[in-house]
Amino acid sequence: MQPITLSICIVNWNTRTLLRACLQSLYRYPLAEPFEVIVVDNASPDGSAAMVRAEFPQVALIANTQNLGYAQGNNQAMAQAQGEFILLLNPDTEVFPDTLDCAVGFMRAHGEVGAIGARQLFPDGRVQASVRGFPTPANLLFEASGVARLLPRARALGGYRMRWFDYNQTAEVDQPMATFLMTRRAIVQQVGLMDEAFPLFFNDVDWCYRIRQAGWKIYYVSDVRVLHHGGASTRQVRLSAIRESHRALERFYAKHYRGRLNPLLYGLCVGAIRLGLWMRLVFARMRGSRS
Repeated sequence: MQPITLSICIVNWNTRTLLRACLQSLYRYPLAEPFEVIVVDNASPDGSAAMVRAEFPQVALIANTQNLGYAQGNNQAMAQAQGEFILLLNPDTEVFPDTLDCAVGFMRAHGEVGAIGARQLFPDGRVQASVRGFPTPANLLFEASGVARLLPRARALGGYRMRWFDYNQTAEVDQPMATFLMTRRAIVQQVGLMDEAFPLFFNDVDWCYRIRQAGWKIYYVSDVRVLHHGGASTRQVRLSAIRESHRALERFYAKHYRGRLNPLLYGLCVGAIRLGLWMRLVFARMRGSRS
């Protein structure tokens, strides 16, 4: 039996129709080498697990009896994965004919690269913004103050959301979205699994941060394309997701910056995070009342 080249890990919650399309695309356009697909279903009430059992018996299914979150779900899948490479893939995606071969080929050709992200496309073909810098104090404060929005092409000021990034070019980056994030099993063994203190958000940012700290490069690869419908799970709990994203950013700061930064600067960053949360909740409720 040939060794498995790629383990594809999908964490699903309540997106049965999109998950079906994702799995269909993986078997319609498979990797030319042995691969496995592991689906972790977080107690979806829409029958996702039953659909996988009935329609995709070749998939390794982990059906949780409660929603354990994105990080723990991925950790369950990665603990079972046997591939040389591991791909974290959202259930609201679909791959193209060359997606998997191109991604594995890039990783093989660049031994210094620990992880890659893909060009993410909306169903109408538009490219999604899917790359950010790490939320360093400078990046965070320029973003929170609005300076980054006023000067979107200024790289020194807009290093977090990177509005200036050219998605037509392959480039080294800090943190591509984990909608499609391929790494090596050796990387997982070196830096560890996702930190489950970040159940939904910033687990991928923390993971990429640790990969970079371990000396590996991370790339956005423009030739690796994936269709991404976007936010299918988080839209179902939008206000809760907004709160959790800011809490997760504050946890990220506590983990990586507390004790390293001047206390005044650390407090300023935490204050900016909390102010950003308040503003996003106000705007979200205003949009909800208008609609």
